[in-house]
Amino acid sequence: MAHLAILKCPFLSRLPHGFAKRAGTSLFTYSEKCPVMNQLLARHVSKKQAEEDDSQQENNNNNEQEKGSIPPSPGASKCPFLANMEDSRKLTRIIDSDLIDSSDKETVVKASRAKSDKASNKDDADFIKDNGTFDYTKFLHDKVAAKKRDHTYRIFKKVNRMAEAFPYAEEYSQHDGEESQPISIWCSNDYLGMSRHPKVTQAVMEAVKKHGTGAGGTRNISGNSTYHEQLEASIAKLHQKEAGLLFTSCYVANDSTLYTLAKSLPGCTIYSDSGNHASMIQGIRNSGVPRFIFRHNDAAHLEELLQKSDRSKPKIVAFETVHSMTGDVSPLKELCDVAHRYGAITFVDEVHAVGLYGDHGAGVGEREGCLDDIDIISGTLGKAYGMIGGYIAGDSDLIDMVRSYAAGFIFTTALPPMILAGAIASIDVLSSEEGRTLRIRHQKSVKELHHKLKQAGLPVIDCPSHIIPIHVGDSETSTKVANHLLVKYGMYVQAINPPTVAPGEERLRIAPTPFHTPDMMDQFVSSLVVAWTECGLTLEPEIRPLELEQLTLGPEQHLLEPERRQPEPKPSLECRFCKDFRPFDMLSHLEREFFLNGIMKPAVRVSIAE
Repeated sequence: MAHLAILKCPFLSRLPHGFAKRAGTSLFTYSEKCPVMNQLLARHVSKKQAEEDDSQQENNNNNEQEKGSIPPSPGASKCPFLANMEDSRKLTRIIDSDLIDSSDKETVVKASRAKSDKASNKDDADFIKDNGTFDYTKFLHDKVAAKKRDHTYRIFKKVNRMAEAFPYAEEYSQHDGEESQPISIWCSNDYLGMSRHPKVTQAVMEAVKKHGTGAGGTRNISGNSTYHEQLEASIAKLHQKEAGLLFTSCYVANDSTLYTLAKSLPGCTIYSDSGNHASMIQGIRNSGVPRFIFRHNDAAHLEELLQKSDRSKPKIVAFETVHSMTGDVSPLKELCDVAHRYGAITFVDEVHAVGLYGDHGAGVGEREGCLDDIDIISGTLGKAYGMIGGYIAGDSDLIDMVRSYAAGFIFTTALPPMILAGAIASIDVLSSEEGRTLRIRHQKSVKELHHKLKQAGLPVIDCPSHIIPIHVGDSETSTKVANHLLVKYGMYVQAINPPTVAPGEERLRIAPTPFHTPDMMDQFVSSLVVAWTECGLTLEPEIRPLELEQLTLGPEQHLLEPERRQPEPKPSLECRFCKDFRPFDMLSHLEREFFLNGIMKPAVRVSIAE
């Protein structure tokens, strides 16, 4: 309730957030300074009422002194916000959790009460053994059983990928793992197949022969090598930053960096996108600093929150460029500009973008030409680069500070040289012309499969990135469809269920690669349609020829009778796109602009459905 008062009360909202949070119930003593309270007292409190309030307060003070509590302020019950805080004195503790209602225009920070002692004792009684001790086994078994009941229990598929036949694999989940079946993988984060690239595997094998398989210790104790420093220099160069820092994973990189910075910066507050990854949320929560949640990719809401902040205080705005489950791409430049306008620094997760976007594969920041607007970039070596590990890049002072204070970096064994050698080779390949060609092929595969899935009537969630989500909306059904597709057709797509996505947002997450051929896509789509309907799901209505025609007409043309429609004027110049729209439809918005305005310059621009 204290948080709610701080957000709503015009006086308390001006207090330093950290002070207000620590003050707790002592905020009652400030009630006479509250503008809301002053107005109420001036309008409604007569002299007699004031005397009665004073008398009541004196009695309350005596009672509270006996109990060792803080007395309420005069007239506190009349304040719509401080009155609610009265109940907080009765609580043993308050558990704060950030709960966001996407339909609400305001960020809501709700405080949930701890269970009462009676309820807690009743629950605990179910796990007490006859000898009076706690039954850990029963408790843990019941927790797992609850996951199974709501169909969010995870059963890992046993998949051995085949480097020489990417994206195929051998799957051992059936028949107790004694027999395998060949499958094709449609959900891997090895987006470009770099894990089996000849230059990458050769670099790994050469490093193993020279240096063995392990690092031998932490970076401080015999684990540092020339490979570490060479890779960190490559990362800094890739992102056009002064320095880079390696972590064992990007989860650790996000968690450790946000925690370390937030705890160290005096009076720091964090502004976090509501769709942020668990690793970022964990670091922010562990830091214990005040946090504000802005709606997903909503720069206006971020600015609304930052307007209430103290410009002189440190602030971190944290968000992702490509969202891992929705495929959304953030308005990167706009969010960075808003953050810097109010004196904040930006922490941008490019995990699902590095290697895939930009001329050298540096991510959305490079593609949008705003790498300088990002203060801290976090990325991974475990997805498009085909290895393992995470990193951050930024100014040398910032990187050195995190290197010196982040426990997640200091107290863990370093990545081994073989991993680093493979990552260096992978970054080199994807920064070259070969990498640019792979990215073009990748985008073409994504758009072609997206088109085929939509035409088949599957509920594809439209998004501008390389991730193709298909909405299911139920955990049991999404798992059933994925299992049906794997067992019957040998095609592996992972069902995405809570807690990875919110209940009701269950989906299949598809990630095609440059090595998924059109024939493979046709087989996949037809198999998925059968599995979809056999599991009781319905397809969306097919797009009729008339509707397809309307997609290419102007905004008003489709409202006319067929005989009254004006014919589309022909472009003054023609190219291969004029004869076949499909390849043009696979281009990104920026690529279309380039072809339309940079080379062709036709007299009339043809409208193409997105």
